Amino acid sequence: MKTQNLAAAIALAVVSLHAQANDAAKPQGFLEDSKLSLNSRTYYYENDDHSKGGINQRETVETLRLDYKSGFTQGTVGVGIDAQMIYGLHLDGGPGHHPGTGNSFWPSDSDNSAQDDLARGDANVKFRVSKTEVHVGGALFPQLPIMRATDSRTMPQNFDGGVITSKEIDNLTLNAGQLEHSTGRASTNSTALSVAGATEASNQFRFAGGDYKVNKDLTLQYYFANLDDFYKQHFLGLVHVLPLGDDQSFTTDLRYFNSSSDGKNSSDAAGYAFNNNGGYAKHAGEVDNVTWSSMFTYQLGGSKFLLGYQSVSDDGGFVALSQGNVTKDGKALAKNGSNSEDNGGNAFYLFTNSIVGSFIRAGEDTSFAQYTYDFTRVGVPGLSAFINYLRGDDIKDKTLNGVTHSEWERDAGIDYVIQSGYLKGFGTTLRTGSYHSSGTGVADQDQTRLIFNYTYNFL
Repeated sequence: MKTQNLAAAIALAVVSLHAQANDAAKPQGFLEDSKLSLNSRTYYYENDDHSKGGINQRETVETLRLDYKSGFTQGTVGVGIDAQMIYGLHLDGGPGHHPGTGNSFWPSDSDNSAQDDLARGDANVKFRVSKTEVHVGGALFPQLPIMRATDSRTMPQNFDGGVITSKEIDNLTLNAGQLEHSTGRASTNSTALSVAGATEASNQFRFAGGDYKVNKDLTLQYYFANLDDFYKQHFLGLVHVLPLGDDQSFTTDLRYFNSSSDGKNSSDAAGYAFNNNGGYAKHAGEVDNVTWSSMFTYQLGGSKFLLGYQSVSDDGGFVALSQGNVTKDGKALAKNGSNSEDNGGNAFYLFTNSIVGSFIRAGEDTSFAQYTYDFTRVGVPGLSAFINYLRGDDIKDKTLNGVTHSEWERDAGIDYVIQSGYLKGFGTTLRTGSYHSSGTGVADQDQTRLIFNYTYNFL
């Protein structure tokens, strides 16, 4: 849907619905169930790139995000609106501390310096019939196994298109839709959809699937996704929680992806092939991957002990949406001028989606462990902390003539949310990550993130 048409439709709907609210004898769900909130996020980001010529990126930004979510009008078909507006201000970075290209934290001006400020907004119309909802527009934030919008920087990644969610059958949630463009976490402009390393794009990402809750302890998942001219992907998931007694449980979480090439990607068309995550590919530039990931969690009181293992097949790396190299019309991204914003950065539904690294290269086998603690158990509600370690081995790399390499990462974090008083809900997040690789063309990095969040609810 064109932005102008969507804006006009929203304006007409708001005028009509306010008129109805004034005249109606009973309250309208559209206004009665509306939610309006303002989120303030102050974000300090430091990334020390240890590669030759790398820089120590240090930037601080402030963003204000206004979210409006209406209820639905009464009647057989309920109608509503979701809208979001964001304003961001670059506070500090210092000379030489803002990467001008490939920056997924904050957009750059034409001279590769950080933009002083930015603003963006989007909205969508929603409809509800019984227990089925349809959302159409540009303020979509899917959180599905085959598509996860990320909110790991100053602004959330959002998509435009249409999504259907149905809960007509007890214990079964069905999702389907088509996404066409994305606005990245360091961008104000939307782009067509692609994968990392490609220079062409697609505006058709179709998906369908569902979550079935067999009982209170067992959930099964299946999803299918297709990024036209790039890849097809099947996902299977299982989550089982085994109660072990008072304040104890054992959780099994299994995830399986099978991805193959589609359309122009399988015909070696220029721009539709890609670097397959820098690893070896049986058919260069084509999608050919099986990835399975497992995690086992033992919870005892406030402690959680996590152990996991992940395996990526030899024929090519794991694939997910990432459109950092293309513009809205699918052309290669310019590194200056109006196209200097980087729409890269993505999230994916694997346990190795870490602070710095991804651990999704061809042939890679990763073992990981994590310990988390909830300090509510010792009288400090709102405080939690974690440490983890990941190590990936047997990574295939065509530049090493068949020799495999490895990588590892060590992370730690702490979160605290004030529970009462004038600052109730004010949150502080600290993350640190240290990543090292023995491979070629992969930079060792150390990251620090300090984030202050506060959300004020007007409605």
